[in-house]
Amino acid sequence: MTLTPGAGPRQPPSWLIRPPAPADYDGCPVTVDEAKARGRVLRAPGWGIPDALLAIFGTITLAVVVASVLISLRDNGQPLPVGVHLLLGLVVPWLALAGVPLLFTRWRGNGPRIDLGLRLRGSDVGWGLLGGVAAIALGLLAGLLTQWLFGDFTSAAGDAAQEVADSGQRAALTVFAVLVVVGAPAVEELAFRGLFFAALRKRGLGAAWTVATTAVAFALFHFEPRRLLVLLVIGAVLGVVRWRTRALSASIIAHGVNNLPGAIALLALQPG
Repeated sequence: MTLTPGAGPRQPPSWLIRPPAPADYDGCPVTVDEAKARGRVLRAPGWGIPDALLAIFGTITLAVVVASVLISLRDNGQPLPVGVHLLLGLVVPWLALAGVPLLFTRWRGNGPRIDLGLRLRGSDVGWGLLGGVAAIALGLLAGLLTQWLFGDFTSAAGDAAQEVADSGQRAALTVFAVLVVVGAPAVEELAFRGLFFAALRKRGLGAAWTVATTAVAFALFHFEPRRLLVLLVIGAVLGVVRWRTRALSASIIAHGVNNLPGAIALLALQPG
């Protein structure tokens, strides 16, 4: 091998050795600016894309483990009530989906409120309501297109709720409906428009690509091929709300508004 006199060792590409982004990176949540305006000294966030992926794939892993345990109990003649089965399968995986963003931003950053944009202003509520209505309308159009292409389809949540309703477990169905409109939006937004969105922006990805990437991840995460287009459209709307407001609370509200009609439909399944 021939060396050029005075030449040092070859350096890795710049994107491999990019220094940690400061807290006020381009596209950071508005709460970062607010904290700096109050005179708070912020540290450069140490969390990033791998942590967001840990939240997503950790959730999938927990879901598989919970399902395996519940199936084992059923096969051994010790099945749990249908409602308990459903709620455990929904809530336990949230330990990763919400836990990773909340804990890692606290351990490696400035806490979830600042690093993820958890605040509540009138403008955030307004954009959340507007985004939720837009998600419902555009999701409905995507659903009609999907139905035209592939025929009738249902959602996994609706099928599960119908099974609970058929078993006559009113309390479990009510809790499930509340989780659909309150719990799921908060938890899923923490992971997708929270940690994942912020990690991509912190890494330097543009706003449009970040909205698209998180929307695709959100849609695939649900493992519902027939509803893929619907979920993709909803995820894109939620991403736009997060980008426009720079506040995660706005996308949480939008997500809850989007899920509200479904929750009402679940309550309508209550046995008479």
